Amino acid sequence: MTTSAFRRALTSALMAAVLAVVLPACNKEKPTTVVITVKDPAGRLASGVAVKLYANPTVPLKPDLTRLQKEGTTRANGQIEFDYSEFFEQGQAGFAVLDILAEKDTLFAEGIIKILEEETNEQTLILERMPD
Repeated sequence: MTTSAFRRALTSALMAAVLAVVLPACNKEKPTTVVITVKDPAGRLASGVAVKLYANPTVPLKPDLTRLQKEGTTRANGQIEFDYSEFFEQGQAGFAVLDILAEKDTLFAEGIIKILEEETNEQTLILERMPD
């Protein structure tokens, strides 16, 4: 092998190695989060509200969807954030549609949210009195 052919082969191999390292780094996964804002019946931000996100499919599915269930309490700003980044896989088409339940004392709110991958998904709920 001549010196110039060896250099070309070495340069090609080096370029392939650099591209193998650089290209995957360009496609970083962004966080997949859900931010729920809860307001009281007067429209004020409600803190201390128990919020639950869960899957409630109409047809039972094979995978266990309880892994998507998350619960927490709203902060002083009336919001709670859930991170679903660990469940998203690159190349996956669609993510999940989850039900939302919020409760505090005799107040409640229900909703639904479609979670889009690699985005901050937001929903606002307004509490109302539980029926007697």
